[in-house]
Amino acid sequence: MNKILKTIIAVLLIAIISSISTLGLIYYALGFNEQGFSNLMRFITAYRFIETKYVNDTDDVKLIDGAIDGMVKSLNDPHSNYLSPKMYKTLMEQTEGSFAGIGVVMGMDNEQKIHIVGIMENSPGQKAGLQEGDEILAVDGVPVTQMAFDEVAAHVRGQAGTDVVLTIMRDNANQDITITRDNIKLKTVGHKMLDNNIGYIQIVSFSEDTANEFNEAYNDLKNQGMKALVLDLRNNPGGLLTTCVEIAKKLVPKGEIVSIVDKQGNKETYSSSLEAPEYPLVVLINKNSASASEILSGAIQDTKAGTIIGNTSYGKGSVQTILPMFEDDAVKLTIAKYYTPSGRSIDGTGITPDIEINLDENATSDTQLDKALEILKAQLNNN
Repeated sequence: MNKILKTIIAVLLIAIISSISTLGLIYYALGFNEQGFSNLMRFITAYRFIETKYVNDTDDVKLIDGAIDGMVKSLNDPHSNYLSPKMYKTLMEQTEGSFAGIGVVMGMDNEQKIHIVGIMENSPGQKAGLQEGDEILAVDGVPVTQMAFDEVAAHVRGQAGTDVVLTIMRDNANQDITITRDNIKLKTVGHKMLDNNIGYIQIVSFSEDTANEFNEAYNDLKNQGMKALVLDLRNNPGGLLTTCVEIAKKLVPKGEIVSIVDKQGNKETYSSSLEAPEYPLVVLINKNSASASEILSGAIQDTKAGTIIGNTSYGKGSVQTILPMFEDDAVKLTIAKYYTPSGRSIDGTGITPDIEINLDENATSDTQLDKALEILKAQLNNN
């Protein structure tokens, strides 16, 4: 009997050692060190403790989701986060340019407070009475301080015909506003011809269709006899780098647009082949202009292709990528930093305008746009 028992124990030990060895070999093959293997074993041990010892029933998927979410949050990077299947789907719909939601643009300030920075005309948000500048405190009763920015956006969006309740602060008073979601087709570019044949193009974000929309607007203004251009990037939170680069190729002269440097020091450079800008250019930015907006305005500023007017931008000089996983979820992760053509990193500092001017909310006209028109008219007269 003792001999049989010893044999069974020996077989079990061999199986355990073999499993650990195999796991170790796989782990090392993936490039992890001894400490990494130790950390993996700690994770597995904690997982097994919860699964086998915790008094209530557990959900394995929720346990793993929570572990991944906590791991990404420990980076203390507001631009990196775990995307649940719902959030991942919402983000993909946003970059494609259509989604069900309330038709507002949200931005996060340097104090991590979330404000409404833009409202689409005739959108559910506008009809419900939301205003630019409203601070969002909670979504359906859940404080935004408990969510990453992308989570807030995911909770605001949802199926058309359903309601969402935003708790907002306006004039130092809190109020709940109930909004019925609807299908939103996000038009990201608007344009018009101003006096003196000065064209005006506004880009509200950089999605998949934005470059095509920009080209249509640019060509329309060109056919109308445009002599100068105002590019409005105020309250533009960014978007797709590739879209930004395509637009930059129409405005930035031959040479570098932006360079991206990853963790290993690898550098990727995007360049323009444009011989020279076609028109005098002014770019409007403010504190809510971020990411791709800063790449574009930084390239224009460094290459002297135009004049930057407004307020110092947000200062998001990092590049994120979406890394899909195995359950229709993903991790949004900061993988690199970008640099303007002169080698500037504006992460945390932003783009400082060539001409700093505040938007006077008490004025009867757009004071920043007025300054842009003044500069361009002077350039046209000098020419």
